[in-house]
Amino acid sequence: MEIEYLQKLKENPRRYSKREEFRFEIKGISIDEIQSLEKLYNNGNHFPKSLRELLFLSGNYSYTFSWGINDSQKEMQERVRENLKQRGKMIFKPYYIIEVYDDRFFFVYLDEEDDPQIYDGNPWSSSEDWISSVDKTIKEFVEFDIDRMIEYGGVN
Repeated sequence: MEIEYLQKLKENPRRYSKREEFRFEIKGISIDEIQSLEKLYNNGNHFPKSLRELLFLSGNYSYTFSWGINDSQKEMQERVRENLKQRGKMIFKPYYIIEVYDDRFFFVYLDEEDDPQIYDGNPWSSSEDWISSVDKTIKEFVEFDIDRMIEYGGVN
């Protein structure tokens, strides 16, 4: 796959850290796996390009996004969707979860441009506004995270 949006992630496959044992390397998933996810969560339509790149480069392990305790992208999608259902929350547009943390999650809408905005979902909020924009696209978020790691030399 040609990488257009996440070149910085491709060029920085290892997490920066002061200690070698914390310098984990990204691990991607195959095009076949991505296409399988597209069938399940986007009616067989391609995901936005930057999401496809993110999954291809780091869909199995990422230092820029956390998949939580989930063993696979599919498990993460199903777990969050089940949690939303239990909380009585619905997202009416096609979407894809890109990170989970605690009981919250980041996601992108699949019907937006090739580098979609990231949204923060908090299904535990009693507010009608339980979804808010992070004000960064996938590319902007990844580059910000990598730049911060490089500048501060990692966290450990």
